[in-house]
Amino acid sequence: MEFGTGEPISGIILVDKPSGVTSHDVVAAVRSVLGMRRVGHAGTLDPMATGLLVVGFGQATRLLTVIVGHDKAYRATIRLGLGTTTDDADGDMLPVRPGAAQNVDNLTAQGLQDLIDRCFTGWIDQVPDAFSAIKVQGRRAYDLARAGHEVKLEPRRIRIASFRLLDFRRVELPDQGTRVVDVDVEVICSSGTYIRALARDLGERLDLGGHLTALRRIRVGPFDLEDSALKSKVVGGQVVPHTYRDRQGRTVIRSRMVPDHDRQGMLDGSLSLEQAARMSMPVLNLDTDQAARVANGGFLHQPVAGPTAALAGPVGKQRLAAILVPGSRGGAKPDVVFHTET
Repeated sequence: MEFGTGEPISGIILVDKPSGVTSHDVVAAVRSVLGMRRVGHAGTLDPMATGLLVVGFGQATRLLTVIVGHDKAYRATIRLGLGTTTDDADGDMLPVRPGAAQNVDNLTAQGLQDLIDRCFTGWIDQVPDAFSAIKVQGRRAYDLARAGHEVKLEPRRIRIASFRLLDFRRVELPDQGTRVVDVDVEVICSSGTYIRALARDLGERLDLGGHLTALRRIRVGPFDLEDSALKSKVVGGQVVPHTYRDRQGRTVIRSRMVPDHDRQGMLDGSLSLEQAARMSMPVLNLDTDQAARVANGGFLHQPVAGPTAALAGPVGKQRLAAILVPGSRGGAKPDVVFHTET
C-alpha cells in the first residue's frame, strides 16, 4: 500500500507494550492501523513484560537488525524463595526448597548486592531460558518446552554493564505461608540477555529458587521511554479480548492490543529513516560520486568501524542511502541500500 503525498512510507515507531500480549500482537496491531504488511520489531518482549518495543515499517524494517544489537535497560522485580517452571510469574510454582525459609531470613540487601557485583556483573556466560524464542532445529524453544520436550540450550556470552538493587522487601505469601524476598532491580545489559534467566540463576546461587514477577524495558540503545524529547512520540494501547474462529471452525478468544493512536497519529509521531539512523549508528556524509557508487553496491575507500549510516543529499534534505559495514579488504561496503522514497 502507498500513502498519500507527503506522508512517510518508512519510519520507526516507539511502542510502550502493555502486559498480556506478545510482540507479534503489537506488530499485528501496528500493521492493521497503518494498512501495511511490511512491519517488524527489534527485540521480543514476553507477554508478561511491558515497555519499549521498537517497531519499523516500510524500509525502516531494514534498520532493525542494527537497533536490535544495542544494549538495553530493564526494571524488574525478582522474587527469591520460589522458582517457577517458566522462571516468571506465568509459570507453575516449584516446591519450596529445604532450608529456603532460613536462607530467606539470612538474606540482606547488602549481601545480595555484593553477590550481584561478584557473579552477575561484567561478562558472564548465561544459559538462555527454555521458554525463550531461540530456535532449536527450526522450532522455537518455548514451543518445544510447552509441548513437554526437554530443551537444552548452549550458554551465551553476555555483558551486564549494571545490575543495581533498587528495593528489598521481605514478604510472607498469605495463601502459602511462604516467606520470600522481593527485590526491585535495574539491569543494563547487552543484546541477547534474558532477565528471566538472571532471576533463575540468582535464585540458584542462593539455593532459594527465583523468578520474575514484573519486567519493564525502558530503553533500547538511544531509544528511551524516559527521554522527554521522545515521550510525545510513544504509542501505547489497551489489551482487549478478541474472538474469532480458527481453521477448524472452533471459537477462540485471545488478547489483542488496540493502539491509542490512529493512523495519522502514528505517522506524525514516527521517526524518519534518517532520524532513526542518526540515533542508531555513526554517520558518514557522502558526496555525489560516493552516493552513486553506494547506490550500485560499490565499495568506498573510507574505513568504518561498524554499521554506519551513509547519508546523501544537501544539508537539511539528507536521506539515508545505505548502511555501510567494514569491507574484507579495508574500506566500507554497503550492507543495505535504501531506495529514494517519493
